[in-house]
Amino acid sequence: MTAPNSAERKACWGARDLLWKCLDDNNDNAESCKNFQGEFEAKCPAQWVKYFTKRRDFLKYKEQMEAEGFTPTDGPKQPS
Repeated sequence: MTAPNSAERKACWGARDLLWKCLDDNNDNAESCKNFQGEFEAKCPAQWVKYFTKRRDFLKYKEQMEAEGFTPTDGPKQPS
């Protein structure tokens, strides 16, 4: 796989940004953003699609943890 050139990278990032905006505006309803998903997958290398998808999931999780806080579990009981 050859590395994308500058124009290809910009097209990929633009498609990613449009998809993420659509998902944000539609409460992560992927069905509403199918056309943006198709553009994203067409303009980005498959490995990038996988990375950006995981990245968005992580950023959403991090945002949720910052908003709601984190409550650790009690963990396993220690013998007395």
